[in-house]
Amino acid sequence: MIPAGVEIFVGLEPIDLRWGFDRLAGLVEDRLGRVARGGGALYVFFGKRKTAMKILFFDGTGLCLYYKRLDRGTFRIPEALEEGGTSRVLEERELDDLLHGIDLSPPRRRPRRSLH
Repeated sequence: MIPAGVEIFVGLEPIDLRWGFDRLAGLVEDRLGRVARGGGALYVFFGKRKTAMKILFFDGTGLCLYYKRLDRGTFRIPEALEEGGTSRVLEERELDDLLHGIDLSPPRRRPRRSLH
């Protein structure tokens, strides 16, 4: 499903998933500073409840929209790499893991308990 060598951008702020092609393309330009019809990139957006996502991409002839809604559970939206970040770049494998419900967050370190 994922074209090889494509850039993947994830919007970290939830959106209204009723939005269609044109509204999402506008978000790509406004929030990411990119051109949706430029090709070579996938743009991933999540709804407020994190149970659904939309992926917008340009295949060379027009915009395509992939929509996935989970039957159970929620998507694990990756964390921003910098404070206040509104988007994040993913590798192809990370998107594949995200689509399959694998948490992309770094493991949290637990404080060591003292043996004293």
